[in-house]
Amino acid sequence: MKKLAIIGRPNVGKSSFFNRLLKERDAITSEQAGTTRDIIRRVATILDKEAELLDTGGLDSGNELFDRIREKSLQAAHEADIIIFMVDGKSLPEDEDKKLFYALQKLGKTMALVVNKIDNDKMKEKLWEYYEFGTDAIFGISVSHNRNVTALLEWIAEQLPESAKVKESPVIQEKGPLSGFDAFVDEYDDEDDSTDEDEEEVFEENDKIRAFDEEAIDKMHVAIIGRVNVGKSSLLNALLNEERSVVSSYAGTTIDPIDETVSYQDKSITFVDTAGIRKRGKILGIEKFALMRTEDMLDKADIALLVLDASQPFLDLDEKIAGLIDKNRLACMIVLNKWDLAPADDYDKIIQEIRDRFKFLHYAPIITVSALTKQRTQRIFDMLIKINNNYSQRITTSKLNETLEWSMRKHPLPSMNGQRIRIYFATQYDTRPPSIALMMNKPKGLHFTYRRYLTNQLREAYDFEGTPLLFKAKKRGG
Repeated sequence: MKKLAIIGRPNVGKSSFFNRLLKERDAITSEQAGTTRDIIRRVATILDKEAELLDTGGLDSGNELFDRIREKSLQAAHEADIIIFMVDGKSLPEDEDKKLFYALQKLGKTMALVVNKIDNDKMKEKLWEYYEFGTDAIFGISVSHNRNVTALLEWIAEQLPESAKVKESPVIQEKGPLSGFDAFVDEYDDEDDSTDEDEEEVFEENDKIRAFDEEAIDKMHVAIIGRVNVGKSSLLNALLNEERSVVSSYAGTTIDPIDETVSYQDKSITFVDTAGIRKRGKILGIEKFALMRTEDMLDKADIALLVLDASQPFLDLDEKIAGLIDKNRLACMIVLNKWDLAPADDYDKIIQEIRDRFKFLHYAPIITVSALTKQRTQRIFDMLIKINNNYSQRITTSKLNETLEWSMRKHPLPSMNGQRIRIYFATQYDTRPPSIALMMNKPKGLHFTYRRYLTNQLREAYDFEGTPLLFKAKKRGG
C-alpha cells in the first residue's frame, strides 16, 4: 500500500486535510502551532483506492520540542511514496517554504504543492504567486470550506495503483440471539421450583452459549496511560525498539494518541501511547481534546499499562488515572518506570505503597523497568500474553459450579432479615473481562463482602492475574 505524507510548516491545515481524507475528526486541530507532534498513520479510501496517510507535525524549529517534531516529519517524508506539501495561501510565498519544497523534491518522490486557505474567488489571485515554485502539480484549495478539493483527490488517486482499489467486503452473517447475558437469561431462566435435572440441562446448554472467539485472543489493544512526564512515549519507543513517539523534556509532548501494531508469538499487539493527564485545573487548550481522545482510546482498549514514575512520590492524580482503568473494566499491568532512578533498597516499600494506594487494581501485576535504558521492557510482552489469555479465559459451567459449591460449603451464605439466600447456579456469560452470572432467589441479598469472598475463591481456583472479574446477580425467572 502506498504511503502519502502531508508535510508543511505549522498551522497550514495539514491535520484538517488529513481529517477530510479520513472523513472523520481523527487528528486534533487547533490554531496553536505544534498541535500535531507525532506521525499519525491511518488507512483512507480516496476515490475507491486505499492509501496509508501520514499526518505530520509542522516543520519548524526554535526549541527542543519543535526540533524533534521537525525530525519526525522529515522522517515521514523519506518513508512516503507521495508527498503533499501544504502552504498557507493567505500569505505570500516565503523563502522558508521554498527551501523546504526544493529539499523534498530532491528525494525523488511524487509530489504536489497544495495552497490551502484559498477560501473564495478573490483569493485565487494569490495562487499565481506560488507558480514560482516551478511545479505543475499545484492545487489551490480550502479545506475548511471544502473548495476545489476534488481535483486534488483525483490527482492523488491517479498516483495510486489499480491494486489499491477497495474490495467489496463479504456479507457477514449476523450473530444469533445468544450473544450476551440478557439473551442467556431469556433463553434459560426457569421458575424457582425447577428440579436439579433441569439445572443440569441448563449447565450443558450454557457451555454452547458463546463460542470462544479465537481471533479475539490473537489481537489485543494496549493503552499506555499515566500522568505527564512519567515516560509513556519513551516506553513505547523501547517496546518498538525505534523512535516512534516524539520524546522531549517538554511536559505533555504527546497530544494525539499514537498507535503502532507489532507481532509477538503469533499475537497482534497494538500499543496506543495516550496523552499525559494533568490535574483538571491545569488542563489547558488542546490538552482538553487530548484527554477526550485518551478516554476514547480506553473505551476501545483491552489492556492498560499504567505507567508510574518510580523516582518520585506517587500522587492522588495517579489514583484518579488508575480509576479510569477500573471504570472501563480493563485488564491491567502496572509499570514502574525510571526504576534506575528509584531510591536504592526501597523495592518492598514502593510495592506495598502501590498495593495500598491502588487496591481496586489488586489483580494487576507490577513490573519495574527503565524505558531509557530498556531494562526489563521486553518482559512486558510475555506478561501481556499471559494477561490477555486470562482476560479471554472461559471457565466451563460445571467447573464454575464445583468451585461455587465448595466455596459455599466452606463459608455459607448469610441470611437477610431471617430469609434464606440461595445461589442456584453460576455461569460465565462473557469474556474480556470474564463475567459471571449468579442465578439467585434474592439477588439483593448478595452482600458485597460475600461477592468479594467468591471473587477471591475463583482467583485461587483459576488464574485471573491481570484481569478484573465481574459478578452479576440475577433473579431466576425475573
